[in-house]
Amino acid sequence: MKLSVKEKVGYSFGEFAGSGLWQALMFFLPVFYTDVVMLPAAATATLFLVVRFFDALNDPIMGFYADRTKSRWGKFRPYLLFGAIPLGGSTVILFSTPALTGYSKLAYAYGSYFLFLISYTVVMVPFNSLMGVVSNDSAERTSLSSYKFVFAYAAGLTVQGLLIPLVEKFGGGNQAQGYQYAMIGLGGVVVCALLIAYLTSKERVQPIQTDNNSLIEDLKDLKGNKPWLSLLFTSVFLLIYIGLRSSTVLYYFQYYVGRKDLASLFMVSGTIAVLLGVLPTQYLSKKIGKRRLFQYCMLIIILSLGINYFANPENIILIFTTHLLFSFASGPTMPLVFAMLADTADYSEQITGRRATGLIYAASTFSQKTGVAIGSFLTMVILSSFGYAANVLQTEHALLGIRLSMTILPAIIAVGCLISMNFYKLKPLKVPTVEPDKSASNLVASVSE
Repeated sequence: MKLSVKEKVGYSFGEFAGSGLWQALMFFLPVFYTDVVMLPAAATATLFLVVRFFDALNDPIMGFYADRTKSRWGKFRPYLLFGAIPLGGSTVILFSTPALTGYSKLAYAYGSYFLFLISYTVVMVPFNSLMGVVSNDSAERTSLSSYKFVFAYAAGLTVQGLLIPLVEKFGGGNQAQGYQYAMIGLGGVVVCALLIAYLTSKERVQPIQTDNNSLIEDLKDLKGNKPWLSLLFTSVFLLIYIGLRSSTVLYYFQYYVGRKDLASLFMVSGTIAVLLGVLPTQYLSKKIGKRRLFQYCMLIIILSLGINYFANPENIILIFTTHLLFSFASGPTMPLVFAMLADTADYSEQITGRRATGLIYAASTFSQKTGVAIGSFLTMVILSSFGYAANVLQTEHALLGIRLSMTILPAIIAVGCLISMNFYKLKPLKVPTVEPDKSASNLVASVSE
């Protein structure tokens, strides 16, 4: 089941939408809450943890119902069609600042955040699941995953490079207004991108059976899927250190480096390096294997973060060099995880006789939300415990907390990725030749002893 370039590109527009939104959440929402909405760092930390924790629980439920969806538009595609406008609208609501005070302001933050993340779940769990049914060819899915993440990082370039200038342009000194207007534009782009993904994608792999099982039974099946469990923990660790570091970037440049104007260049240059790192993913994974490539990348990431800790504020070259090394090594990591998730869906079908693609891919958004939630929570906790105060000159102790959040703590968490990936033992033995109307269950795979 070969995929055309047109379909790979069209599908990847959906990733442009999802990743663009997630970039806004990781890099800009923490600063928006503490420095624009003026929520205390401790209250923001609690907000991130509580809302994202409860929302993450929705992902398996969404995957369960997506697996059982039957419509003339398909199993997963209709969620892109009907969820596009609600997701775009909830983005604007999230970054709006009504004239509220005290508990009312905090309640609005909780409500708008819940609304956004639920909308995100309804769209992105089926979107990610769609990757598992467009083809039964593991190599094709690895290729599609690379396309997907090229668009993901293109979204990062767009949001990181344009959001701060747009906020300043539209706000005219009023950051609250600037964020709201900028997000109206982003919301419109999200709607268009999701509709393109819907129109260009096809569902080809048909499941053997899904309708006769309960959510509990499907979860029990996943419990026995050791490769999937390994990827679940790997993804959580991965997103924790990404969330922790991403949430700290603006604080790092504004208060430690003292050059807020360099923050956009830092983010954009890193995303370009990540994009370059994605390009050889398919070739390298064939040469040395997906797991080994992932582990090599993590070693480089840990090394670069450790070196970055010793960079002085004036040593811009070292700060950027270690960041580019970190970013280039980060390029293959997420495409590899998503490609391996598709392989675990095939493996699950072999050992159970059922295919629960939606539930398996719900692990991606579950880990994404859980990891980023913990990462953002840790950032706020560290800032609060080290004495951070918004929009003032920071103490040396507060600056130390910012530096740790940017370097050493992400490196420690990255070690967890290395350990959990070591338990991924799934080895595809051959790519099957399957008739178009057959299931991917014929993929021969084994779990090595």
